[in-house]
Amino acid sequence: MVKEKGRKLIAQNKKARHEYHLHDTFEAGMVLTGTEVKSLRAGHASLSDAYVSVDGGEVWLRNANISEYTYGTWTNHAPRRTRKLLLHRKEITKLDRESSAPGRTIVPLQIYFQDGYAKVLIAVATGKREWDKRQTIAERDAKREAERALKGRNRR
Repeated sequence: MVKEKGRKLIAQNKKARHEYHLHDTFEAGMVLTGTEVKSLRAGHASLSDAYVSVDGGEVWLRNANISEYTYGTWTNHAPRRTRKLLLHRKEITKLDRESSAPGRTIVPLQIYFQDGYAKVLIAVATGKREWDKRQTIAERDAKREAERALKGRNRR
C-alpha cells in the first residue's frame, strides 16, 4: 500500500478566528481508535464546541465530535469522548503556563491528516470583545472594497 503524502484537511473551526485573538499555535498528534480514524478519513468531524485542557501534565481534546463509523459494529467509539493529544514536554509546559494566565484558553483550529497521521492544530487564544469583532469585520470589508476597486481599475 502506498503511504499518503501531504496534508488533507478534515475539519476546521472557523468561529475560533472570529471569536478569539490567536497567539501561539501548536501541531499535536491524536490518540485515536480504529473506527475514529475511518470516520475521520470519511470527513465526519466537527470542532464547533471543542476545547483543549491541560490536566496533570497531559493535554486533552474535549467535546470534539467525531461521528460514529457507519459500518462499525458494537466496538464503535463514543462520538464526543475525550481524546489525548501528543506533544513534547516543553510544549506542554508552555501551554500550561500560557493557559493559566487570566483570559487565556486553548482552542483547536483544525483536524487534518499529515502524511497519513491524524493531527490537530491548536492555539492559545484570548477572547475578543464585541467591538473587536465589529472592527475585524469592518477591516475585512474595507480590504475587499479596495481589491474590487483595483481589479476594476486594472481591467480598463
